[in-house]
Amino acid sequence: MSIPGLDAWLQTPQGRYVMAWEQARIDAAVADLFGYNAIQLGLPQCDLLAQNRIPLRQVAHDSGNVDVICDLRQIPFAAHSIDVVVMAHVLEFHAEPHQILREVERVLIPEGEVLITGFNPLSIWGLRRRLPNCPRDFPWNGHYLSLLRLKDWLQLLGFEVDRVSFGCYAPPCRHERWLKRWRFMEASGDRWWSFAGGVYLVRAIKRVHSMRLILPNWKQQTSRRKALSVVSQKEMEDHER
Repeated sequence: MSIPGLDAWLQTPQGRYVMAWEQARIDAAVADLFGYNAIQLGLPQCDLLAQNRIPLRQVAHDSGNVDVICDLRQIPFAAHSIDVVVMAHVLEFHAEPHQILREVERVLIPEGEVLITGFNPLSIWGLRRRLPNCPRDFPWNGHYLSLLRLKDWLQLLGFEVDRVSFGCYAPPCRHERWLKRWRFMEASGDRWWSFAGGVYLVRAIKRVHSMRLILPNWKQQTSRRKALSVVSQKEMEDHER
């Protein structure tokens, strides 16, 4: 699962630009999430749970300076034991994203929440991958998931998408000065073409439908017994006559 080129990219203007937006949005989202256990899957280079107040916060990854080293396809946590899961750019850079989502659904408690960030294929960043001179290193070598596809996957697992945010509307320039020149697109993008942000943040809630016990209608049964008793008494009187 270790992504080649990720560490180097995080130090580039592109990487700092994207992660600044994601860190700010995730900080705001997790600040009001409560519970007992929260985990961050992948991207151990960033503390995405820094603003969360859940007492036990852990980072799980297959390598690096993390709290739990594991295969994200088999998360070593008990079922229904985690309140919040945060994962940034995990699904589009893993060969089995479905299995990771299934594991997230398994470990989350009912009404638990998951926050997912990813690159938007329907954006300038997504179109950049289609150009013939596009590099083949991170972040262009991932299998970008459209928001519609991700919503379908979440819905099949019983999640309800609560909210979606888009950001990073500037083109994927390599140099800091060009990214700054395109920053004016942030405000206009949020207003006019929010679906075309370079990255998105999805917040979803695990819904579990409770069982409803179907109890017998005691009143109806009582009225039937009374009717039967009246009929039987009348038949006995007629028989005696």
